[in-house]
Parts: sequence; C-alpha cells; structure tokens
Amino acid sequence: MSETTCHMSISLDGFVAGPEQGRDHPLGKRGGELHGWHVGDPRATEADRTADRWLMRPRGAYVMGRNMFGPIRGPWDQEWDGWWGPEPPYHAPVFVLTHHAREPIQMEGGTTFHFVTEGFAAAYEQALEAARGRGVDIAGGASTARQALNAGAIDELTLDVAPVLLGDGERLFDGVETFDLEPVEVLHSPLTTHIRYRRRSAA
Repeated sequence: MSETTCHMSISLDGFVAGPEQGRDHPLGKRGGELHGWHVGDPRATEADRTADRWLMRPRGAYVMGRNMFGPIRGPWDQEWDGWWGPEPPYHAPVFVLTHHAREPIQMEGGTTFHFVTEGFAAAYEQALEAARGRGVDIAGGASTARQALNAGAIDELTLDVAPVLLGDGERLFDGVETFDLEPVEVLHSPLTTHIRYRRRSAA
C-alpha cells in the first residue's frame, strides 16, 4: 500500500524553522540548531543514524512548499533551481506549491521539480499518481506539512524534537485542527528525541 510520510525537526516550543528565512539563513536564524543530529554533530548516536535512515528512505514522489524550495518570493524573476546543487537528494518527482507558474526543472539523478499553482490537494494528487505506489513524502516546510495534516494525508509522521527554544519562526501545528496519530516508536540521543507517529487507522 502506498503510504504518505512526513519527517520534521522541531524545537521544544514548536518551531520547525527560525525567523528571517532567506539566502543567508535557509532554515531561519538558529534553525540549524534543530538539525545537528543528522548533519555531522560528533555527539550523534545510533538512534540518530536510525532516524536518518527513516528520513532518507527512497520515496516515489515528494511535495514541498515554495519556501522550502528556495528564498525567492513573488514572480520567478531570478535564476534558482533549489538549495541542493545539480543532483538533489530526492531522485524522484518533486511537486512544489507556488502561486507563480514555472516550467518544470529537470535535475541530475532523476529529480524533476514541478511547480503547482492549484494548491495542496492538486499537488498531492499529482504526487500520488507519479509515485506509482512507492509512497509520497511531505518534505516541508511548516505550511505544507500543516496542510497535509489538515487534509488527513499523512500516514506516518516523525518528529525530531531538539532540546532548543527558538522563540520565533515557523510553527508546525498552528491551525492544525486534529491530530489523529499515535506514537509507535521513540528513540533518544543527546541531540534529539525522535518520535515516530502512525495514523491510528493505519497502525
């Protein structure tokens, strides 16, 4: 069965990105503090490596918001093809939510970015079709994950809860109306507590 996953690092006060996201601060100011568990902190443990395997498992397609794709806002009046260089880590179709139409961008390694102007439901439907049963991942950021949660689209949600207080930025759960998921696995490290939730009907 095709499943939809989402994997987000989050602060103790509920932020998945810090304030003032842009070219100089892709994750917002101090947002990088949420991600030490999988970006080379020497304190990382086997728990972190297990969670990293959850994060990096191949999926058939991805959905992400424009803020995650890059720092450009408004019309596509600047050259930009993502943060990840010529070969992004997705190796599958990626459907980017935007209010401004753009032709698809084909990258090395099998990633093609498609830009969807009709909203989350349309992007998710296209991702499901493109995935061909291999699963869809909601790659973020906060707004896209909230829309997926409110749509009941996520079967498995992993939160990497870092012992950090950001105080400002992008909250994950603001405006989320229900949370029909339950914890099924918890892993601990000095850097993060990894909590894997499953939809109750899918557990």
